[in-house]
Amino acid sequence: MTGPGGTPPPGPGPAGTTPVDPLEGGGPVEQPQPVRRRRGWAIDTSPLRNRHYRRVFSGVAVTMLGQQMTLVAVPYQVYQLTGSTLMVGVTSIVALVPLVVFGLLGGAIADAMDRRTLMVVTSVGAAVTSALLAVQALLPGDGNLAVLWVLTAAVSGFAAVNQPARSAVIPALVGNEGVAAANALAMTVRQAGVIVGPLLAGLLIGLGDLAITYTVDAIGFVAAAVLLRGLPPLPPGGETHRLHLGRAVRGVWEGFAFLRTQPVLLMTFVVDVIAMLFAWPQAVFPELSQTTYGGDANSLGWLFAGVSIGSLLMGLTSGWVSRVDRQGAVVLAAIAVWGVAIIGFGLASTLWLAVFCLAVAGAGDMVSAVLRSSMLQTAAPDEMRGRMQGVFIVVVAGGPRLGDLRAGLVASSFGVSMAMVSGGVIIVVAMAVVAVAVPSFWLFRASRADELAEQARRRLAAD
Repeated sequence: MTGPGGTPPPGPGPAGTTPVDPLEGGGPVEQPQPVRRRRGWAIDTSPLRNRHYRRVFSGVAVTMLGQQMTLVAVPYQVYQLTGSTLMVGVTSIVALVPLVVFGLLGGAIADAMDRRTLMVVTSVGAAVTSALLAVQALLPGDGNLAVLWVLTAAVSGFAAVNQPARSAVIPALVGNEGVAAANALAMTVRQAGVIVGPLLAGLLIGLGDLAITYTVDAIGFVAAAVLLRGLPPLPPGGETHRLHLGRAVRGVWEGFAFLRTQPVLLMTFVVDVIAMLFAWPQAVFPELSQTTYGGDANSLGWLFAGVSIGSLLMGLTSGWVSRVDRQGAVVLAAIAVWGVAIIGFGLASTLWLAVFCLAVAGAGDMVSAVLRSSMLQTAAPDEMRGRMQGVFIVVVAGGPRLGDLRAGLVASSFGVSMAMVSGGVIIVVAMAVVAVAVPSFWLFRASRADELAEQARRRLAAD
């Protein structure tokens, strides 16, 4: 196998020497370092000792706040312009379509070109688009709906291409042993952004500073681009190809064909779709806030915050997650916990109990997300990791929206409790069925991920 430009990939040098990167003027390349196993519950911060991973993590941290602020600002501005909740709903579809399309294409692109370059380009593109969002917010009449939709779709598209590449490079930076800890760190800072971002956006919007919310997002992307520029070249599987649309589209289908031959990787998506489809609770929050919990102050805000509170707390105490070897079994158990917690939420008669159940559900979802992402990053060969992460993004984005639809339909016909309780029961039963029907998933061990990836790589070579 050759690296970019036909050069052989750098191998380990003689004892006491550092490999040299031919593309960076002969500078040394930091090699993935095994992450020392830690004991205790506190979040494992050992991946931050790797200076290259610190750049990726810092890029996530500086963009997450602004992204969450934009997620609040866009629907607010749409409602201000139209006075229509329907148009707010349409805006969600405007953002979802490019997320799905470019999430899949972005994964294929990340498997065809240098991933550092791709992350930098998409970060710059997102920064420019967010800056244009700030400009349009200053237009006469408080903006223009058509322009707002175009820019919202563009931001979503840039994010959809950026995220598969960013996730796919993690094993190359921290080694397989550090992947779970690195994912926990990134997902924890995301949850902090989910909580703090909307609060800050609400404050700025209340002060009449809508354009500033978009400006914060633009500044974050600029900072991320600068940080990512300092990474070494990160070609997929040690090689790159000329990029064109036809190859990218073929790459998407190749990714799906590959996935059909890998039951462990396929089930990481299936179990998440089941969890989100049958028990995503947000669609019932408005009704509960006006009926069951109508007498409680800010019940809607607490309900929306519940899952994120649990996810954040689990992230901060996730040291044990990075030490899990039986990742498949723990994923199934975590999703079963999500299902049981949603059953409790459906039966809760007080707001505090409902929020507690949602927090437990969020904790289970955090464990599942960290380990499923880690399984995809370690058990897939490097040349397929971008495409697997692209599918991951589509599932994560689309699953809750399908869950909102199911919950709304069942709740309108049989009541909120039936919608939540029935969904939770289905999830618990489904996880038991998966454990029996797909033993390779139940038995998957992180310590054997390299073997699975090598088997998949040999199959790809044979095909």
